[in-house]
Amino acid sequence: MRFKTEEIVKGVYLIGGPGVTQADDAAVYLIDFAGELVMIDAGAGGSASQLARNIEMLGLDPNAVSHVILTHCHIDHIGSAPFFQDKYGAKIVIHELDAKALETGDSVKTAANWYGTTLTPMTIDRKLTSTHEVFHFGEEQLHCLHTPGHSPGSIAVYLDRDGKRILFGQDIHGPFNKAFGSDLSAWRRSMQTLLALNADILCEGHFGIYEPKSNVRDYIERYLEHYE
Repeated sequence: MRFKTEEIVKGVYLIGGPGVTQADDAAVYLIDFAGELVMIDAGAGGSASQLARNIEMLGLDPNAVSHVILTHCHIDHIGSAPFFQDKYGAKIVIHELDAKALETGDSVKTAANWYGTTLTPMTIDRKLTSTHEVFHFGEEQLHCLHTPGHSPGSIAVYLDRDGKRILFGQDIHGPFNKAFGSDLSAWRRSMQTLLALNADILCEGHFGIYEPKSNVRDYIERYLEHYE
């Protein structure tokens, strides 16, 4: 059963994830920058065509997807990225510390073995290298913050639109596993970075969308307390 996509704020959509595409997909978000589209994560791979159809159902064109920004290298977040790269010319973006796992098809670091599958190596178009990098789309800016912890190259993405700060913080909750290169101390520092953003809306990877600011803060702080 498929449910409808959701508009979170103007031009920011949930287009994939459990209840929208397949159950093994982490949440997939889409941002419309006056016709140029950016995806945040790409699900596990089996719902690639459905993601494209969901974009079309919004009245948008999958050919306009210019970038697929991957928050980290795990299979449930990256699987459909090559589909959008090959079919629509989208550029795959990920932090350099997680890029090698995708380029080599590492089934352990990408957690593909957790899902009983393998990962075909993919080509990365842009590797993020700084703690804070900014993409410019017209007059708007999309910020990518290096937030290591869950994986070495985990990032969070945020956008200021219509007076609200929207934070895409996909796997704030973990899990943390030695095989992933997880680092709880780094993660705690990353969570303080996210708290300092004072975001109005949190678009999480597995547990939904949180607002207003108080709920965003509570969500992050709850996990900081859990992993004390």
